[in-house]
Amino acid sequence: MRSRLFYGGEYRRIEAEIAKLLNSQPDFLSVRTADSTRATGDAIQEILADKFQALLGGICKEYSADFARRAMADLAFKDTDDIYYVVDVKTHRKEQGFHMPNLTSVERLARFYEDDMNCFVVLTVSYRIEGTKVTAEDVHFVPIEFLSWKCLTIGALGWGQIQIANSDHIDVVPEYSRKKWMLELCDTLFEFYPHEISKIGKRIDHFKKIRERWEKKAES
Repeated sequence: MRSRLFYGGEYRRIEAEIAKLLNSQPDFLSVRTADSTRATGDAIQEILADKFQALLGGICKEYSADFARRAMADLAFKDTDDIYYVVDVKTHRKEQGFHMPNLTSVERLARFYEDDMNCFVVLTVSYRIEGTKVTAEDVHFVPIEFLSWKCLTIGALGWGQIQIANSDHIDVVPEYSRKKWMLELCDTLFEFYPHEISKIGKRIDHFKKIRERWEKKAES
């Protein structure tokens, strides 16, 4: 079943409401915390967790914001069609330039998407800070399959981590096919894994040489 939230355009309203919500907040940073991207990100996430169910409106049937830091989701909800959404919140301070956030493990996403009623959603907030005032400039609230592979990459951790290549350049393809996107993920991994094997081979050769040098050493 296709999500009416994302294949009907309602998500665009929510993006605008998120920016409006954040920009209407009284200053929530101190002079000390304004220099901390971690503190700012946590504060933004806390505001969203508190207000997000209301932003969703009548489409939301169940809602939760109680997740451990390393969980797949920061927020989660089920809509009136019983589609289950997990939302990964990513924040990016524009003044600090290049940023490559991890989204999720390729293996974890593949398992999650075995159920067509599951949807992995990326909520990105790019902001600027002047003094202690946070201004949200760009907000994206989309399922991961709406993110073009032009702006994604794979990081070498575990099975592979899907990453946004540069948070300043997020390429959204509205209403893109999940099937096509997952096939592109597989093709991307078919290129990525052989490259990793080649790197591992070079590391093995490197440590073979190191072992040979140690074998020739006298006991000290």
